[in-house]
Amino acid sequence: MISARPEDATRPEGRPVQPRGGPTVVRMMLGAQLRRLREARNISREQAGRAIRASTSKICRLELGRTPFKRRDVTDLLTLYGVVDSGERETMLALAEQAGTPGWWHQYNDLLPGRFEVYVGLEEAAATIRTYEVQFVHDLLQTEDYARAAIRLRHRGAPEPDVERRVGLRMRRQRLLDQAGGPRLWSVVDESALRRPLGGRAVQRRQIEHLIEAAARPGVTLQVLPFRAGGHPAVGGPFTILRFAEPDLPDVVYLEQLSSALYLDKQEDVDDYTAVMNDLSVQAESARDTVTMLRGILADL
Repeated sequence: MISARPEDATRPEGRPVQPRGGPTVVRMMLGAQLRRLREARNISREQAGRAIRASTSKICRLELGRTPFKRRDVTDLLTLYGVVDSGERETMLALAEQAGTPGWWHQYNDLLPGRFEVYVGLEEAAATIRTYEVQFVHDLLQTEDYARAAIRLRHRGAPEPDVERRVGLRMRRQRLLDQAGGPRLWSVVDESALRRPLGGRAVQRRQIEHLIEAAARPGVTLQVLPFRAGGHPAVGGPFTILRFAEPDLPDVVYLEQLSSALYLDKQEDVDDYTAVMNDLSVQAESARDTVTMLRGILADL
């Protein structure tokens, strides 16, 4: 079902409940339910596409939650799939409308590429976020000054107001770690990211101090992969694995490049990256030894 119980999708007075992750997650849950309904009727994506005057690829995007829903399309698909109960239909149509409601990050759309807008929604909804970072401290663990230096490096020549808005977005994303029921963050960071000067000595010192503080938080696990660990299996660079409490949502691997991004949700891909992440966690310093190492790095600055 779309939620643990279909009736949980709306409040008693009929107003939609906005789950953590906002419209991104609603689209994914609704898409997953539509896919199950289609498969239960042995209807092909091609047949479903004809019913809403669309291509097979659009049905695929709808079922993955990668594109907004039109009420008319959902109505036609529910009819095709034999959903006649008025309560169930209205619940799903309400979710289709809710999926079009902008998330809080919509105010940054002029700065955010569409590929990253999806990620912010997934990050908000995740129960667990596992990351491997090579060049930078993970966004959710950055201080404001460190984030500013990293953003200026990536967006050279950007107007200062845009830089500050990007910093504001990053700081806003970090609030989810303080939310009740927020995600658990497990970050493995390469020693090179901590040794590389960024923003000056004072910025680096404060960032290391912030990591020591973050490591003491109950919802954060931080490990440093030291140089002495030698080679490791993460040859493709940094990546993030997002896991969700909602059973309708598959784990997602996020890979970001300079001008593109990949979202992998096929089980074999997720299993491959999960195995790599597990290996990295074994090779990295333990959480306790990581704090000791961070204090040693701080003493060197």
